[in-house]
Amino acid sequence: MNILVTGAKGMVGTALVANLKNIKENKNRMRPNLQIDEIYEYDLDSTREELEGYCQKADFVFHLAGVNRPENPEDFMKGNFGFTSDLLDLLKKYENKAAIMLSSSIQATLSGRFGDSEYGRSKKAGEELFFQYGAETGAKVAVYRFPNLMGHSRPKYNSAVSTFCWAVANDEEFTVNDRSTELELLYIDDLVEGMFDLLEGKEQRCEYPAAGEEKDGMVFDGVTPWECAEGRYCFIPVTHRVTLGEIVDLLEQFKVQPETLLMPRMPEGSFAKKLYSLYLTYLPVEKFKYELKMNCDERGSFTELVHTADCGQVSINISRPGITKGQHWHNSKWELFIVVAGHGLIQERNIHTGETVEFEVSGDKIEAVHMIPGWTHNIINLSDTENLVTVMTCNEIFNPERPDTFFEPV
Repeated sequence: MNILVTGAKGMVGTALVANLKNIKENKNRMRPNLQIDEIYEYDLDSTREELEGYCQKADFVFHLAGVNRPENPEDFMKGNFGFTSDLLDLLKKYENKAAIMLSSSIQATLSGRFGDSEYGRSKKAGEELFFQYGAETGAKVAVYRFPNLMGHSRPKYNSAVSTFCWAVANDEEFTVNDRSTELELLYIDDLVEGMFDLLEGKEQRCEYPAAGEEKDGMVFDGVTPWECAEGRYCFIPVTHRVTLGEIVDLLEQFKVQPETLLMPRMPEGSFAKKLYSLYLTYLPVEKFKYELKMNCDERGSFTELVHTADCGQVSINISRPGITKGQHWHNSKWELFIVVAGHGLIQERNIHTGETVEFEVSGDKIEAVHMIPGWTHNIINLSDTENLVTVMTCNEIFNPERPDTFFEPV
């Protein structure tokens, strides 16, 4: 399959092309049904001759090119309608009935706050061109009305999320006019997966009922899609509705994480998880690395690595040759000791029954050993020359006011 991507250097195009190449080069094996032979990248610096060649050979077209911040409002129609018309004319010229996807916008609904949008009108005109083209040629068309997109793009341009990420990561000032303003956001990775679904013929289709129209007991607002198998539009169902206040509050937590070590809750598929990944892409290179506090004494060192909102903490413990550490027990706190370098002995004793157990551990065979509540425990460096390095996980962040740690030799 030969694939043409217009707008290949934009935010969506850059991400899509990179991931198409992963499939083409067999780096991504999660889509075994997709066979990609060539990827044609068209953008502003491409020539007309190149576009003509691409339109002859393409088996699928992702039409992402468009204008969203022109100097003159009339350029919306020229860029979003005019180029779309040229592209479709070239496909007709070469009798190429390749399936084609259009990146449109919810502003094309011309509903609610989008009712007087020049950008929306230009996108709507492009949509109608696509539908006419499909009816005339029989080619498959897939029109997506994307909400606000969330991916790495130029700050202070057309994405509030990108601007906030950049500002927080780079210690720049920013303004939130109304914390309660809600956005519907589509994350770039979810968009790319949706495009792969489309290539495999598994796209989800919908219609856009008019504002006030009722379907299946729901009253629609004019911009929310109604899923239906025969709909002429396509949509990606994985989006997130969040307020500006929620976004900036999360970003401020991310910013201080190197100091607090605390990672906010980021469940699989959550907005927070996606926002943190995006935030990291705006870090200046000097913030890629940050110092951790090493608690050092004559025995070695103990360094907390990361705290989590609901799963405790992870630390690294270094014991010098011959040193014994621990010699305490907990009521409810539990730990895992994982020796990654050196040679040691872990001893545990049940404080109620006196039962004992020992585990010889080594970085040559990495194993995890439970420190059980109610069992006093220690860890001994058996080497005369090497440090013993142990990763320690614990189910709670250490609280000096309630340490749940009581000295008692094993």
